[in-house]
Amino acid sequence: MGDRQEQWEAAERLALTLVEGGLQRMAARTLAVFLFTDQDSVTAGEIAARLEASAGAVSGAVKSLLSVGLIERLPAPGSRREHYRLRDDAWARLFTSQNTAFQAMLQAARTGIETTAEHDPAHRRLTQMRDFYEFMLGEIPAMLDRWHRHRQPG
Repeated sequence: MGDRQEQWEAAERLALTLVEGGLQRMAARTLAVFLFTDQDSVTAGEIAARLEASAGAVSGAVKSLLSVGLIERLPAPGSRREHYRLRDDAWARLFTSQNTAFQAMLQAARTGIETTAEHDPAHRRLTQMRDFYEFMLGEIPAMLDRWHRHRQPG
């Protein structure tokens, strides 16, 4: 296995990939800390130290990751600092939270359809968009159910 320096280099490469995929830079780097840490939980201060980033930047990234359900806040008796960890079901939870984005896209397509005439090429394109998002929203629950069954041992 590689040493810690190689792991953190891999973490930074992963963060760059996440940024290219649309995640904000600090949220991507913070997520990489959660993925590559050897600790059960981390504090915002530990993240800031690891990333050599400001407390404010890390705070915003942590809030972002909390809001989409990738990380969770842990009770830390005896500690004055908040502790966080990557959720066990982070990826399925993230995909589920994307339903909000899918719903927004679906609604945007429906609104566009209402404003265009049936023979208009925009109407056709918006109808395809609506149909795609309706299909995806219909498929997500069954796919996540299959994922959960796939993960169950035995």
